[in-house]
Amino acid sequence: MTISITETAAKQIKKQLEKRGQGLGLKLGVKKSGCSGFAYTLDYADTLNDHDEVFEQQGVKVIVNTADLEFLNGIELDYRREGINEAFKFNNPNVVGTCGCGESFSVS
Repeated sequence: MTISITETAAKQIKKQLEKRGQGLGLKLGVKKSGCSGFAYTLDYADTLNDHDEVFEQQGVKVIVNTADLEFLNGIELDYRREGINEAFKFNNPNVVGTCGCGESFSVS
């Protein structure tokens, strides 16, 4: 199981955790949502649970619940600026379709 983090995403995670003043890392997950089935969730992780797996790269940690790994295995977490918008981007090789609004995805 792998989760990769780009340099720009790592810098943004560090920046957000420093601004917040605490946290172990970024919690990445999925939830049922939208017209295609699933949506990504991002939150701060202050503690680790029994079912969490930690992926550490470039000095930051991304924490994923093991139940979500089947949807996230191989994903690359990126951070991009497009015009005036900045956001985390998810390059997920498991995705077979997305909805028109880009808010949800489906996997095979």
